[in-house]
Amino acid sequence: MLHRAPRTGDLGITCAPPVPRLRFPLPIPGMLRFRPATSRPERGAGAAAHGAGAAPPGGRWREAGLPVGAKARRRCRGATVLTAAAVPGAAPESRLAAPDSRSSLLAMAFMEKPPAGKVLLDDTVPLTAQIEASQSLHSHTEYIIRVQRGVSAENSWQIVRRYSDFDLLNNSLQISTLSLPLPPKKLIGNMEREFIAERQKGLQAYLDVITTHHILSNCEVVKKFLDPNSYSVNYTEIALQHVSMFFRSEPKWEVVEPLKDIGWRIRKKYFLMKIKNQPKERLVLSWADLGPDKYLSDKDLQYAVKLLSSCSHPYIYKVTFAIANDSSALVIRPFSEKGTLKDLIYKAKPKDPFLKKYCNPKKIQGLELQQIKTYGRQILEVLKFLHEKGFPYGHLHSANVMLDGDTCKLLDLENSLLGLPSFYRSYFSQFRKINTLEGVDVHCFGHLLFEMTYGRPPDTIPVESFPPAPSVFVVSVLECILTCEAMKNGMPTVSRLLQMPLFSDVLLTNSEKPQFKVPTKLKEALKISKECIEKRLTEEQKLFHQHRRLTRAQSHHGSEEEKKKRKILARKKSKRSAYESGEEHSAKYSNSNNSAGSGASSPLTSPSSPTPPSTSGASSIPPAPPPPPLSPAAPPPPRTEAPMQPSPQPDVSTSRGALLSSIQNFQKGTLKKTQTCDYSAPRIS
Repeated sequence: MLHRAPRTGDLGITCAPPVPRLRFPLPIPGMLRFRPATSRPERGAGAAAHGAGAAPPGGRWREAGLPVGAKARRRCRGATVLTAAAVPGAAPESRLAAPDSRSSLLAMAFMEKPPAGKVLLDDTVPLTAQIEASQSLHSHTEYIIRVQRGVSAENSWQIVRRYSDFDLLNNSLQISTLSLPLPPKKLIGNMEREFIAERQKGLQAYLDVITTHHILSNCEVVKKFLDPNSYSVNYTEIALQHVSMFFRSEPKWEVVEPLKDIGWRIRKKYFLMKIKNQPKERLVLSWADLGPDKYLSDKDLQYAVKLLSSCSHPYIYKVTFAIANDSSALVIRPFSEKGTLKDLIYKAKPKDPFLKKYCNPKKIQGLELQQIKTYGRQILEVLKFLHEKGFPYGHLHSANVMLDGDTCKLLDLENSLLGLPSFYRSYFSQFRKINTLEGVDVHCFGHLLFEMTYGRPPDTIPVESFPPAPSVFVVSVLECILTCEAMKNGMPTVSRLLQMPLFSDVLLTNSEKPQFKVPTKLKEALKISKECIEKRLTEEQKLFHQHRRLTRAQSHHGSEEEKKKRKILARKKSKRSAYESGEEHSAKYSNSNNSAGSGASSPLTSPSSPTPPSTSGASSIPPAPPPPPLSPAAPPPPRTEAPMQPSPQPDVSTSRGALLSSIQNFQKGTLKKTQTCDYSAPRIS
C-alpha cells in the first residue's frame, strides 16, 4: 500500500494532507493572503530537523511568524515560540493544515476553543499558607505547607518546600526592593531540632508577609510557589503563539520588543509594536485570557470587543484594533511615553516591571490639589458615561488611567467583557453593601483618590483616620467611601460625587463629543452579563461574611477571658446541681416521715374503724385481715370533745442531721450476740 509523503508547509512544520476549511467567526482583513510554500523551502528543513514546537533556526521570532526587527531579536534571544503544531488540547490532525489554507491555520490556532471542562480561575482570590510540620531527611529538611484558596477549608492542598525553594522565591522578589523577613542561611548545625523549629517560625512569618501584601500576593512567582498545579502553564508562550498567528493575517504590524511583566495580571501579556509604513509610531499590543466573569456568548463577545475601536470619548483611551475569540482577546492601542497616572504618582518608567515600579517607591508624594480635582472630575465623568450606556467597567485603578497631557483617559474597557477580576476585588468582596458595579467603581475611585492625595495606597480598608490632606473637601470625599461607616451604609453614586464641593467647581475644557453606539441587542446581553457578575460577587460576599462570623465566634470562644468565664460558670453550675440534689433528697426524706405519721394525725372516720398499723414497725409483719362487714348502726351522737390536732411536722434539717449522725456513730461492737437453736437435724426417738 502506497502512502502519500507529507509536505512541508509555509509555517515551517510538517503538514498532513489538507483538512476541510474552518469558518472564521470574524472577518480579518488580509487573512486570505499567503505565500507559496516554495518561497522559503529552508523553513521546512529547519522545522523537520528540530521537531514540532521547537524554535526554527535563523531567528526564533521571525521564523515562527513574528516580523521583528534587529532590536527585538537581540532582546528576545532564548524565547520559545510555539507554532501551530503545539496548540494544547488539539488533536494531531487539527494541528496541521495545508500551506494554501491560511484562514484554516488562523482559525485553528487563534480561534481554537479551550479544552472541555476548563476552569476559569479567579487569580485575585487570596491564598493563605500555614506550615503544618517539618520532616528531616538525610541532608535537608522539608516543610509541609497547607495552602488554602479563599475562605473555604475544602479548597486547600498540601505542598512540600525546602529552604532552598524559599531562597529562590526570595531572589525572584528582590526586584521589588522590599525588605522581606526570610530567615538567614546556616551551613553548620542546620539539622538540629531547635534550629529547625526556630526556622519554621521565621518561614511562617515570611509567608504571612508575602500573602498579605496586595501586589506580591498577585505576582506569578508567588502563585507558582503556592499553587504549582494551577499555574504550570507558560502564558508568555501562549501569548506569543496567538500573536504570531495574528501577524500572519496582518502583515502590516511588526513587533519591536516584548514588554515583560509591566502589568500585574498573570494571564495578560504586552508587546511594543509599530506599523511598517509608520516606523516612528509606537503601539502596545495586549493579549488576555478569559476570566471567571465571562458571561457573554462567544458571538456577543466578539462583536462587543470589535465595537471598542469605534468608541470616541475625550476621557477614554483610543483603541486602534481589537479582536476576540472564545478563549482570549487581542487589543492594540497607541503607546504613551508618559505612562499611566500610577507612573506619575510613583515617578516610575512605564516599561519597567510592575514589582519594580510600585512595590517600594523611593519618594512618597501626592499630587497637587488642582491635579487631584481635575483628574478626579474627568474620571467621574467617564464613569457616568459608561453607566448611562449600560457598559460595565469595574476595573478602575491608577494603572488603568493613561495620561495624555493634562487629560486622564480610561484604559482596558475590554476587561469586563472578558470576565477578568478587578485589581481591588479582594477588598470590596469583604463588604456586602458594595454589591453593584457602580458601587465597585466608586469604591475603586476612593482607592485612586487616596493614592493621588497621599502618594501611596491605604494601609488597611476600612480607613480609621486620614492624614492631613491639601483640602478638607478631599477628606470629606474619602470619608464617604473608605470609612467603616461608609462600608456599612453603602457607596454613594457617581452623580452624588460630581455634586460634592471638591469636583463641582471644576471646568472641563475638552469639547469633543462622546460617541459610543451600543446596539439594543448587545445592550441587553451586557445587562444580563452585568447582573451575573453582581450575583457572583454577592455570593462570594455571603460566604466571606459567614466565614468572618464563624472566625469571630471561634476566637471569642478560645480567648483567655472567655475560658475564665466558662470555668466560673462551670463551678457555679456544679454547686447548684449539688444543692438541688441535696434538696431533692431532703424532700424525699420529708415525704417518708409525713407518711409515717399520717396514722396518728389523720382523724377517725368511724368509731368502729380499726387503727391502721404503723409503717415504722417491721415490714415483715403482715397487715391485719379486714373485719367482717357490720350491720348498719345508728348514727353516732354528735361529738362533744374537741377534734384532735395534727401532730407537728418534724424539722427536715433536724431529722436529716439525726439520721446522718446515727449512721456515722454506728459501731459494730454494740450489737448483741444471739444464740440460735438449730432444729434442722433429724430427731431419733
